[in-house]
Amino acid sequence: MRRPALHWLRIALVLAPLFVQCHAQASAQAFTLQQAMSAPFTSSLIASPRGNRFAWVAYEQGKRNVWVAEPASQSGYASHPLTHYASDDGLEISGLVWAPDGESLMYVRGGDSEFEERPAPNPALLPGVVEQTIWAVSVHGGEPAQVALGHSPKISPDGSTVAYILKDQIWTADLHDHAAKPVQLFHGRGNFDSLIWSASNVDLAFVSHRGDHSFIGVYSLAAKRLSYLDPGTELDGNPAWSPDGRQIAFIRLFPDALGVSFRPRRAAQPWSIRVVNVDGTNARELWHASPGPGSAFHEVVGPAQLLWNTNGQIAFPWEGDGWLHLYAVATSGGKATRLTPGDFEIEDVILGPDRKRILYSSNQNDIDRRHIWSVEFTGSPATQLTRGAGNEVSPAVSNDSRAIAVLRSDAALPMLPAVVGANGELSGLAPQLIPADFPATRFVVPQQVVLRATDGLPIHGQLFIPAALRDGKRHPAIVFFHGGSRRQMLLGWHYMQYYHNAYAMNQYLASLGYIVLSVNYRSGIGYGLNFREALNYGAAGASEFHDVQGAGLYLANRSDVDPSRIGVWGGSYGGYLTALALARASDLFAAGVDMHGVHDWNLELGNWGTSDPAVDLQASRIAWESSPLYSVKEWRSPVLLMQGDDDRNVQFSQTVRLAAALREQGVDFEEHVFPDEIHDFLLYRSWITAYTLAADFFQRKIGNDIHRAGTLASDSQKQNR
Repeated sequence: MRRPALHWLRIALVLAPLFVQCHAQASAQAFTLQQAMSAPFTSSLIASPRGNRFAWVAYEQGKRNVWVAEPASQSGYASHPLTHYASDDGLEISGLVWAPDGESLMYVRGGDSEFEERPAPNPALLPGVVEQTIWAVSVHGGEPAQVALGHSPKISPDGSTVAYILKDQIWTADLHDHAAKPVQLFHGRGNFDSLIWSASNVDLAFVSHRGDHSFIGVYSLAAKRLSYLDPGTELDGNPAWSPDGRQIAFIRLFPDALGVSFRPRRAAQPWSIRVVNVDGTNARELWHASPGPGSAFHEVVGPAQLLWNTNGQIAFPWEGDGWLHLYAVATSGGKATRLTPGDFEIEDVILGPDRKRILYSSNQNDIDRRHIWSVEFTGSPATQLTRGAGNEVSPAVSNDSRAIAVLRSDAALPMLPAVVGANGELSGLAPQLIPADFPATRFVVPQQVVLRATDGLPIHGQLFIPAALRDGKRHPAIVFFHGGSRRQMLLGWHYMQYYHNAYAMNQYLASLGYIVLSVNYRSGIGYGLNFREALNYGAAGASEFHDVQGAGLYLANRSDVDPSRIGVWGGSYGGYLTALALARASDLFAAGVDMHGVHDWNLELGNWGTSDPAVDLQASRIAWESSPLYSVKEWRSPVLLMQGDDDRNVQFSQTVRLAAALREQGVDFEEHVFPDEIHDFLLYRSWITAYTLAADFFQRKIGNDIHRAGTLASDSQKQNR
């Protein structure tokens, strides 16, 4: 329950002198949250079609900018920012794309890159209208120029036209005639995405989503003609042009694949790959998945799901053996060849500019990390390009195929762009992005651990133990659950911004004296289809609670952990598991921080349009019983609730309802709301605030005496506003 501000003020006056002394002792060994969070986050690494340049987006303490690296000598690159946005304004940069001549780039600024067509969020409370806009910037300098309102820009092969999406329709802008106004290409039903130009420069393919079905469309700019290819009652998507521009391949799913259910789905009506001539003739099925494992389509990360080479073969992802792998099939038909066999998964897949080899990241032989591999369509063994104690993702290949760039991290340094040498060595492209006071050398190297869930399932995790805590004493501990749930935390800095931030937070918590366990619970990725589609997970029974209990018991049984002081935290799906831990096992978990978590599955499923409780009463009952609110009467441990009230992934009402239930039964809870913030906070200062409050909450509830004394004084004015 909320405590009077006067109560906190009295404690502050009493403990203020003690806080000064304790803070001085702690700061001699630790680092600040701001220092841990000062690490840049880089993403969207892409290679230019000409000029052997690489570009990416850098996020530095709230400032988002486009960077470029270009050859500066025979063996090196020089990098610099192309844009100079200097404030923490919450305006995302996404949709980065090169012009065909490699002399400029386009990008999208503003909006919500996950929900493009929803009103642009404005967590910084900027005055005036905040819109999503497309910009162009030259690699040779100068101010960016606004191209149009909209998102998802795709530039034609000759560089004359950019197609993009605005208000669910396809528009084009003339890049040669700057006085010409953008025009809507045509008026069509449904919502459009997946724009892709043919090599001939006159045809634009796309997907038209129409609720329970979708079409592959082609618009001919020369003939001003719209057509839909092989339309039916299915869900068609992921179009890919043949190299000669005469055919299109696409993936066909069936309506039972629609939506996000947060329930296991190991099999479905088998998906297929179809090929059709651009004039609509000769539509045929090229390949279809077998019944059983892999019959439900699971995509890879990358610009395309279908990779068409110049020798009449198409590569694609499939889980036919229970692991996500690459396969190739001839366009003339026949059996598919598995290109990447083994008990591992692929990710970050791209086709090289020569269309002969495929590059991808994988956890092959290193299941809790990522490295870069290369494979050809021939079926010959794949080649490992990077290795070691770090993580390498997002491969990009220069237009002459001689240079490969990646984003790489390790336990100390975050994801940064680097070039891969002939022997796998990595040369940083922008080391200047690391702040001078970044505490890389003071971070813990997380240990790989495999614990047992209470039903016996092996669960991987990363354990953060500061060297100073190896003193034979018992210490407080904290369990972290990632979100998603289709995620995997790694032995080092993560390649997604949300979990990049979470890794920094776990390092900071370790610096405060906690033993931290980050858990890769069932329904996450990296460990095969059956682990991801775990029986009874999520809304089908909350089987992940076995992992929650297993993690708590693992810590409680360690000789260096005080079993009475185990906390738990997480965001989104991790917030759900945090709430579930506190609702079902307050005797095991003494306190928790729940960031924008799911508390009623039936409410959340409705957010994705995949559940009507009145239709399937049995599924609705199970979903409710799998929800933290169902068990809230057993909740006793204190909790801090945080959420932005413009959250588009998890309804804000999830936190409203939980707060009301906790208030009604007298559970000690605190809350902090971020007005106009979305799910994945857009403001750097929102993350700093959230993590500061979380760390302070843990220190007051379960921390060491030195931390609790200092924090009570420093935060007496912050709590329960």
